[in-house]
Amino acid sequence: MWMQLFAIVAGFALLVWGADRFVVGAASTARILGVSPLLIGLTIVGFGTSAPEILVSAVASFQGNSNLAVGNAIGSNITNIALILGITALVVPLSVHSGTVRRELPILIVLTVLAWLLLSDGRLDFGDGLLLMGGLAIMVGWMIWMGMNSRGGPDPMAAEYAAEIPTDLTLARSLVWLLIGITVLLGSSQLLVWGAVEVAEYFGVSELIIGLTIVALGTSLPELAASVVSALKNEHDIAVGNVLGSNMFNLLAVLGLPGVIHPAAVDPEVLTRDIPLMIGLTVALLLMAYGFRGRGGRINRFEGSALLLTYIGYQSLLYFTTIN
Repeated sequence: MWMQLFAIVAGFALLVWGADRFVVGAASTARILGVSPLLIGLTIVGFGTSAPEILVSAVASFQGNSNLAVGNAIGSNITNIALILGITALVVPLSVHSGTVRRELPILIVLTVLAWLLLSDGRLDFGDGLLLMGGLAIMVGWMIWMGMNSRGGPDPMAAEYAAEIPTDLTLARSLVWLLIGITVLLGSSQLLVWGAVEVAEYFGVSELIIGLTIVALGTSLPELAASVVSALKNEHDIAVGNVLGSNMFNLLAVLGLPGVIHPAAVDPEVLTRDIPLMIGLTVALLLMAYGFRGRGGRINRFEGSALLLTYIGYQSLLYFTTIN
């Protein structure tokens, strides 16, 4: 069992490092090729921070562990909002001014409700997965259009991304880091899935619970690091935007892959316990971060504490449910 636990810890560490190297290499390559900072941030950085969830979902699905992948997708969204934004807002209260973030929030609400509707029949079928993957293609296309048409625009997030993109790498070094990042992500995701499935079988815990807890927390570590560091640098829009982008990728790519690769029945508790909480947290995020009456959104320390306590309560519920 120690070997499996070591595989999980090592898998998490390598996923975080691999995702960071992938983002550095891809963002630097795009900058050298003349891509706008906002477009790099919306697409490459957004995909890079979600790469651990996407690859873990793909590996789990190919191995027939679709419930682990579903738990990873939903659990990561819950973790991103309740834990990551909760901790980040406790460290630095977040002010949101970006028009891009304000446009993404309602879209995230729509995607969250869509996921609930698709799973409401108790199955994640091939058609469901295909629809979600089609939505992913549309979303990426929309982000590309938005990034290209915002070149030189006033959106504060563009300047924040420009400050974060590496400028000291040559094209050759950027491509090397990109290749290394992809390779490490692929290997570490396989290592993590193997360890998680083995631990679940050993303790008699469902793959869904493992996906909602250990795997969701571990694969969300890149978002946690990115959001806290961005907030400390006073890049509040990036801190929130990272979570929004990751959650949209989770709902479309991470949840869509199991449907396309290995359709399966969904645990009933996903519909009665996990998705309702995900929807509630997403609506709460909209109310806090969107901003109304011409004011920018804000997530203060009180709201951050409420989000963090919600995450602790949810994890406690999962623990006692498993024990019973």
